[in-house]
Amino acid sequence: MSNINPDPFTTRPEIEGTFGVVTSTHWIATAVGMGILEKGGNAFDAGVATAFTLQVVEPHLNGPGGDVPIIVHDTKRGRTEVICGQGPAPAKATIAHYKSEGLEMVPGTGLLAACVPGTFESWMLLLRDYGTMRLRDVLEPAIAYARDGYPLVERASATIQVVEKLFRNHWTTSAAVYLPNNEVPRPGTLFTNKKLSETYARILKEAESAGSDRVAQIERARKSWSHGFVAEAIDKFCRTQEVMDVSGSPHRGVLSADDMARWQPTVEAPLTYDYGRYTVCKPGVWSQGPVMLQQLALLKGFELDGLDPAGPEFIHLQIECAKLAFADREKFYGDPKFTEIPIATLLSDAYNDERRKLISRDKASLDFIPGSVEGFGSVVKLRRAEGDREAVGAMGAGEPTVGRFGEVRGDTVHFDIIDQAGNMISATPSGGWLQSSPIIPELGFCLGSRAQMFWLEEDHPAALAPGKRPRTTLSPTMCYRDGEPYMAWGSPGGDQQDQWTTQFFLRHVHAKLNLQEAIDAPAWHSEHFPISFWPRTARPGVLVVENRVPKATVDTLKGRGHVVEIGPDWSEGRLTAASKVGRRRRAAANPRGMQGYAAGR
Repeated sequence: MSNINPDPFTTRPEIEGTFGVVTSTHWIATAVGMGILEKGGNAFDAGVATAFTLQVVEPHLNGPGGDVPIIVHDTKRGRTEVICGQGPAPAKATIAHYKSEGLEMVPGTGLLAACVPGTFESWMLLLRDYGTMRLRDVLEPAIAYARDGYPLVERASATIQVVEKLFRNHWTTSAAVYLPNNEVPRPGTLFTNKKLSETYARILKEAESAGSDRVAQIERARKSWSHGFVAEAIDKFCRTQEVMDVSGSPHRGVLSADDMARWQPTVEAPLTYDYGRYTVCKPGVWSQGPVMLQQLALLKGFELDGLDPAGPEFIHLQIECAKLAFADREKFYGDPKFTEIPIATLLSDAYNDERRKLISRDKASLDFIPGSVEGFGSVVKLRRAEGDREAVGAMGAGEPTVGRFGEVRGDTVHFDIIDQAGNMISATPSGGWLQSSPIIPELGFCLGSRAQMFWLEEDHPAALAPGKRPRTTLSPTMCYRDGEPYMAWGSPGGDQQDQWTTQFFLRHVHAKLNLQEAIDAPAWHSEHFPISFWPRTARPGVLVVENRVPKATVDTLKGRGHVVEIGPDWSEGRLTAASKVGRRRRAAANPRGMQGYAAGR
């Protein structure tokens, strides 16, 4: 009898069925997405509805003013594609302008950190070109939750408390929404954002004035957003308001209605890397996505099969490869429309065979070592963090992610969906979170702060320039196995995203853990390299591990020179994942943070 159920304990079952699966970072959004599948929508319809709902129920992690990379596999087209929903810098966002404001870095909060909002146009492109449903079908759940209320999660309440003084003293339009009854809302409060519901209801009404044709309605909705009342309100707010930001001084924004009218999301092929039976697909070098592929190119030279996924050898090798890959991210990555990026070289066997020689099996590197590709890249000056690295300060700076001891400050959001037909979507919406800049009162949402990823140094591949995309951290993932579309997965978490997604993949591939086991397993992250957010500091050698990593592993890692910091038991990552094999559909979600959930049948 002992062999009937040999599997180890997991926090929840790996969801399995043949109809379809939805997994996201919030249970309400997962339920909404599943509801769309039940009504006959495909994975892309469900993705749009899930995304709009996440904007409402996780406002501390994403919002309408943010950005999104999306990976889709469409069975009708028979190919995998990336939708780039990363809006570019405004036309007036020049290095000269920011330096004239006395700035050495783009502030981590406020109006000067805003790029063109990328989410709405991207969801409309997805719905129009890949979906089947009408706008009302996918937008109504979000409108209802914003209007009628949803239970506020503990992390949202805690985030509001952190920035309460900023809201009261400077961002009074945000205080009006997020401090109802002039107080921080308690966890579990039925929270509403009636102005946001009115914004989306107005877009829907204007869309339906275009007649009964589905595509005509979507096009009219896009016009309302990028050429209509939404763009006008954003333009006016940026022109007329001087907003306090993390620099300690107020600034006006440079984003205009014209910037919004000029931009549309683009569709491109993913970057791919072959790793054994698997072909891993990521967004391009305008994201940090290729850093996962670079880690795999280095790890390919080591024998990982059979290693304990919570053992010192497994952790050490992954972290040492990550240090080299992320160093290259800092030196080489940027918008390929503006700068040639040597990604073919960075993923080549010859390059990685040389880089791999820098890895010691028994000693942690404390050095920052980008590679060398003649004629490419920029010198990166390392700024060391003094003391703790705090993710969200009282001025709202940085991407909300994981603090020094793993405490969840909030992150981004993520979802993965696979329908019965085999359509797949993986998306990581982010930005426009409530602590990034003040609420625009006519709209009920704020702008994002992704421009803080630009450098104010002319010769850097990620230097600020009008119309240029910032090198985002957002990084959904998809892969093929034996030539067949197999799995979609991802995680919130800023610079940690492509550490956690890589660990998950390695645990699944080499340790044969199922999706839920691979998510539940003890996790970790390195803080060795510069963060992508203000103030761009690094903590050389620092390795943060969950307390569930065995003491013997920790002792061995310390003996190899890693500066190990131990966080709480369940503090690293918010992964979700979905897979398909034949008719089977599987999904799993992260228990950390007590928000993510998977559903399916």
